[in-house]
Amino acid sequence: MVDVSGKAEVFREATAKGKIRLKPETVNLIIEEKIAKGNPLYTAKIAGILAAKKTSELIPLCHPLPLTSVEVEAKISEKNAVEVAATVKTKAQTGVEMEALAATSAALLTIWDMVKQYEKDAAGQYPNTAIEKIHVVKKMKQV
Repeated sequence: MVDVSGKAEVFREATAKGKIRLKPETVNLIIEEKIAKGNPLYTAKIAGILAAKKTSELIPLCHPLPLTSVEVEAKISEKNAVEVAATVKTKAQTGVEMEALAATSAALLTIWDMVKQYEKDAAGQYPNTAIEKIHVVKKMKQV
């Protein structure tokens, strides 16, 4: 890992976003709360928070950080998509972009897992399902 022991602890924040494309019928099932595994939007939020907390265990050279806040939002953004945004805050020597990206990714993967039975075609494939545009939309460091 990079030695950050000489850096001052300062407030840092990062927000990441991503999207999962689904069949419109699946999105309707989410709206109607008819997903057999439960509410994927709520479960995605919990999965995202957990992933942010576990980021340094998943990414080998990522520093473990004392997170002060993790907020994950999962919402239907289009008739065939769910958008996830994760904002992570800390007072530490290094930034929280990886934690925000991990939270977003885990939330999107959780949604996929919870709706996959509705997304498969006759051959058992996922022609309409895609995770897209996972990216950092904001990074902030207080100086």
